[in-house]
Amino acid sequence: MDWITRSLIPSVLHLQIYNEKKSQFEIKRNNPKDLVERVARDISKLLNSKRKALEKLAKEAELLQKEHEWQDGVTENAISYYDSKADSDYAEDGEEENPLETSTSLELEFVDDPNFKNKVNYSSSAVQIPTDIYKGSPVILNELNWTQALERVFIDNRREDSSLRWQVFGSATGVTRYYPATPWRAPNKIDLYDVRRRPWYIQGASSPKDMVIIVDVSGSVSGLTLKLMKTSVIEMLDTLSDDDYVNVARFNEKADAVVPCFTTLVQANVRNKKIFKEAVMHMQAKGTTDYKSGFKFAFEQLLNESSAPRANCNKMIMMFTDGGEDRAQDIFEKYNWPNKTVRVFTFSVGQHNYDVTPLQWIACANKGYYFEIPSIGAIRINTQEYLDVLGRPMVLAGNKAKQVQWTNVYQDALGLGLVITGTMPVFNLTADTVSSQNQLILGVMGVDIAINEIKKKTPTYRLGANGYTFAIDPNGYVLLHPNLRPKIINFREPVTLDFLDAELEDNNKEEIRRQMIDGKSGQRKIKTLIKSVDERYIDEALRTYTWTPVEGTDYSLGLVLPTYSENHIKANLSDQILQVQLSYTKDFESLLPNSFESEGHVFIAPREYCNDLDLSNNNTEFLLNFIALMEKVTPDSKQCDNLLLHNLILDTGIIRQLVEKVWKNKDLNTYGFLAVFAATDGGVTRVFPNKASETWEEDPEPFNASYYRRSLDNKGYIFRAPYRTARDELLNPENDTIGILVSTAVEITVGGKTIKPAVVGVKLDLEAWTEKFKILASNHTDNRQGSNTCGPNRGCEMDCEANSDDLLCYLIDDGGFLIMSNQKEDWNKVGMFFSDVDAYLMHALYNNSFYNRKQSFDYQSVCERLPNSEAGAAPRGVFVPTIADFVNVAWWTSAAAWSLFQQFIYGLAYHSWFATDEVDAEGFDSKERSCVMIQTQYYLSNLSSSYNILQDCGNCSRLIHAKRINNTNLLFVVAEKISCNTCNIEKLSQEEEEFKEENPCEEMPVARYRKGPSTCFDNNISENTSDCGRGHSFRPCLYTLLLIQLLLLYPAISPNIHSLLH
Repeated sequence: MDWITRSLIPSVLHLQIYNEKKSQFEIKRNNPKDLVERVARDISKLLNSKRKALEKLAKEAELLQKEHEWQDGVTENAISYYDSKADSDYAEDGEEENPLETSTSLELEFVDDPNFKNKVNYSSSAVQIPTDIYKGSPVILNELNWTQALERVFIDNRREDSSLRWQVFGSATGVTRYYPATPWRAPNKIDLYDVRRRPWYIQGASSPKDMVIIVDVSGSVSGLTLKLMKTSVIEMLDTLSDDDYVNVARFNEKADAVVPCFTTLVQANVRNKKIFKEAVMHMQAKGTTDYKSGFKFAFEQLLNESSAPRANCNKMIMMFTDGGEDRAQDIFEKYNWPNKTVRVFTFSVGQHNYDVTPLQWIACANKGYYFEIPSIGAIRINTQEYLDVLGRPMVLAGNKAKQVQWTNVYQDALGLGLVITGTMPVFNLTADTVSSQNQLILGVMGVDIAINEIKKKTPTYRLGANGYTFAIDPNGYVLLHPNLRPKIINFREPVTLDFLDAELEDNNKEEIRRQMIDGKSGQRKIKTLIKSVDERYIDEALRTYTWTPVEGTDYSLGLVLPTYSENHIKANLSDQILQVQLSYTKDFESLLPNSFESEGHVFIAPREYCNDLDLSNNNTEFLLNFIALMEKVTPDSKQCDNLLLHNLILDTGIIRQLVEKVWKNKDLNTYGFLAVFAATDGGVTRVFPNKASETWEEDPEPFNASYYRRSLDNKGYIFRAPYRTARDELLNPENDTIGILVSTAVEITVGGKTIKPAVVGVKLDLEAWTEKFKILASNHTDNRQGSNTCGPNRGCEMDCEANSDDLLCYLIDDGGFLIMSNQKEDWNKVGMFFSDVDAYLMHALYNNSFYNRKQSFDYQSVCERLPNSEAGAAPRGVFVPTIADFVNVAWWTSAAAWSLFQQFIYGLAYHSWFATDEVDAEGFDSKERSCVMIQTQYYLSNLSSSYNILQDCGNCSRLIHAKRINNTNLLFVVAEKISCNTCNIEKLSQEEEEFKEENPCEEMPVARYRKGPSTCFDNNISENTSDCGRGHSFRPCLYTLLLIQLLLLYPAISPNIHSLLH
């Protein structure tokens, strides 16, 4: 390896080149504390600038609604608005639109706006109304009427701040009005979007919740009613966010948790809700009903003095039942009266003839609300309206509750990407007929900020390839992090990547996370494990973490710097850029494509050097755009990022010197090299000779390239073969030229300051180097190990050159991937994980501590959607009665047949309820689903000497010699060519696979530290609880019910009638 250094990448020459150019740059210090505090101030200023618009919108909305006169006789034709769904095609091919719905929407023209990643109209707002809400109802029409005036406020806000993105009012009626107008992003199937179920609305409309859901599973709950209950509970869980805590129990004569290991309330995060949903779907009905058992379980969950984390705000019980006579008064007297700290909501599910008065009484006596869910069409609306009740104390608190809250990060439904939203509740200020003050929440006002806007406030390139900023919220979830890259767009699930999952977890990071959540500032230098960009390797490196809170929010900002990035180069090339415009300099000419043949191919990182520079994925096109711009730009143009632009020109000149002084004077074939290359922090990559660029597959952005980042973190030479798996087609060395990438960081010290501004390397020709490897390998055994060792001047049995037919000689990299072999039949396996080459040998190396391993999880993965086992069995959402149901008298007497008829009528209006195809969350048809992947990475231990291992496998044993090669990431392994394959060993694997949690109770993760919102509005002595729900389900007459029963029964008995007639 020293030979490569002296020949092609001499460090002395690098220092000489940088010294020659030192008048054109200076070494500037990155002060982590100053940097993180400045960025935190900039982010705080950005968020506070949106606060003004939000407060203005909320205030105007309340005044507009107060001044609005209710109109009973208003018609849809009298209201002028843009229906965002009017331009969307929901009908499938060959289907006609619903004739019951006629569009009265305005017709607008739209223009592309890259800021919104959408076509928009700035003169109008748009309205989105959920599919299951009748837009012609007086409530909706009056809502559309008064919110139309918000358009003026939207436009004024944008005039004052052109950087504003979506301004949205989410109404408690389900209507969404947003600005600027854009057509709704139509799904292929049914559109299930309802603003009241969006994370930002839920957070703005109520304080955090501690909820226990109890489900009646007595014998009377069967068939359709049981299915309605399960669906209702699942929909209820979807109204909860990560700020909430929940447990679910089933009850009959006794009560128990549906997930046995959830002995207390657990955070309502994506994982836990998924576990609950699966458990709920497996519930079975039997036994008799005892409300007391269910309520006793719920109260003990909510009121015990457990140290387990809680929301510690709204406490509530949600009871789903088909009815009963018991009022469980003694339970409420014992646990909840007189203070009534726990609200009780009751849900009567299905069609039945039970007296609902006890359920109404239970809700009214405990500050809750009574709802009825007679059919599937009533589930979504009735499982979310409890939020109106929870909003009462907030409305009564007045201005104390008018606080701007910033949400967790989530996917914008209109295509803006990852966003956070500032929210503020909007209260009804009209006088109530019962009390002097109204206690209804009108809705939530929201203003979006794209995460990309926040990223622009953070330093990027001055921190180097391995430096970065990140930010977390009080749940510990990241809203900024280089590893925050969700691969699937799912509007229903929030983006909840924990800081400890975005990185490889350790005790130091756990403490850093805790301090950040607590709003503290701090700094800590730690040695930590880092996963490579390509996720194949793990490196151990030093990092300095610095963090501080973002004022005015509950976010915290962190900055991570490697030691070598504590300084950075700042070029000052105003004169040189001016010379480029007057006449091409040699440095600049080396960027021109006509110079590539003589000086090597140039790749430029696609960075935003100037505002007018058109970015392109095609490097040649981007290079030409850059050259054209350089002929026009002034030396210190305000439209350009001077740090980026100047450093790029500086690095171009430095690499050209390397070409002139070294590369052009060498015959690469003599050394067995396919190419030499250099890449810099400034964004220039040059590959020599030009023809080598045809097979160059590395990222043109050095900061995204695995070889670049790993070379900075490791001393010496980093070898990497082209990655292959056992499933890939084998390479053919005779036809395919296999190149091994070898790279190392350039380290220079100028003025006492050390930096790593570049990475240089070569691409080895595998075939040419294998013969060299046999010779070199015989010199890499340790002469202190006894009779079986080999030295440079004497032969012995462990000599790769002398005994090539009897010995297996390998070079394996630090991730466990094959780099070289003395066996020609292994050449086509170069780049494979070594366990796929020799599973027994790899296991011996791991078992003898040459390799450590680390499991990591990817919570942002995408998997193929699993086949729906129920699809095609029946229309989705519809209960199909069985023979058992037909002969069951209870099924007929409970009027389930009438409920089935209701679903049929509902299906005529919303045909998609009957679709059998599986639909994504929010109705987007997708062949993919989000999933968790698990992967095991291997990395070399700190062993530095050479070792002999005797692999004993029953009647077979073989000697193995292994040694770490100094100044590289390689392990040299020699083994006797005896196949010891009778041992029962673990086949090691490095491939990623889906993590399937068969039994969530076997490995219960410890709840991570988090902090809930600092304010809570769960109680107000002025609250009027008299509005607590009334029964209003429509009861059919006896003759109608009998007729429907006969129609339903006919298909089941008609075959028998026909056979009797024949």
